[in-house]
Amino acid sequence: MPEGHTIHRLAQDYAARFQGTAPRVTSPQGKFSDAAALLDRAELTATEAHGKHLFLRFRDRDWVHIHLGLFGKVGFGDAPAPPPTDTVRLRLANDLSYVDLRGPTTCALITDDEKLAVHSRLGPDPLRQDADPAAAYRRISRSRTTVAALLMDQKIVAGVGNVYRAEVLFRHGIDPYRAGRDLTPAEWDTIWADLAALMREGVRDNRIDTVRPEHTPEAMGRPPRVDDHGGEVYVYRRATQPCHICGDHIRTAGLAARNLFWCPTCQKH
Repeated sequence: MPEGHTIHRLAQDYAARFQGTAPRVTSPQGKFSDAAALLDRAELTATEAHGKHLFLRFRDRDWVHIHLGLFGKVGFGDAPAPPPTDTVRLRLANDLSYVDLRGPTTCALITDDEKLAVHSRLGPDPLRQDADPAAAYRRISRSRTTVAALLMDQKIVAGVGNVYRAEVLFRHGIDPYRAGRDLTPAEWDTIWADLAALMREGVRDNRIDTVRPEHTPEAMGRPPRVDDHGGEVYVYRRATQPCHICGDHIRTAGLAARNLFWCPTCQKH
């Protein structure tokens, strides 16, 4: 499932190609046809992301709510658009560009009130200007749940997925099994600031890189990572490989229905 930086990048890309235009809106698959007909040739006036949720505004208050889930894909291209396949849930097309949405968990036309309801059930997003990290810490500081599980709970922090969770805990030497209530305010402030910085880089570069300059392949004289997820990381999907810092073997275990990765030597706090 895409992490939050990907959704914020998609919001930027939709805006760059379509905001201020009145695109053709179609649903070749048919599952969004009625809503597409209502939006066809309406102006796209805003795009927005909150965590893993993408919102496209048409006119003043017609919002398309998109959640990619595990299988959703978005593909942009230059006009003229090729004939769509029957897997395309939503296509926008104007004189310069087109974009196809396939396989999302959610693609729905919603009202302002329904959009507010989505925001209300999400935690603060490190990439949003209105984010309140103190709200997340209030919940974390009262919980016996592991900090690794809490970081993946979208009701507590929106947009953090398995990669950012594993990497930010490593970068600050925090044991992923530590209870949330044992995390100090200073530690949380540092984690939040680091998440915001890493995720902003992810939006800019459209990939996740979490290693510090002194630990890049060039700096360490090691081969670059070869992985279909791309990006240089410390622990994510590096189980049994040596830690870049201490040389101990990276461990993995299931936690909250996802694979957790950590270094038992570097993450003892």
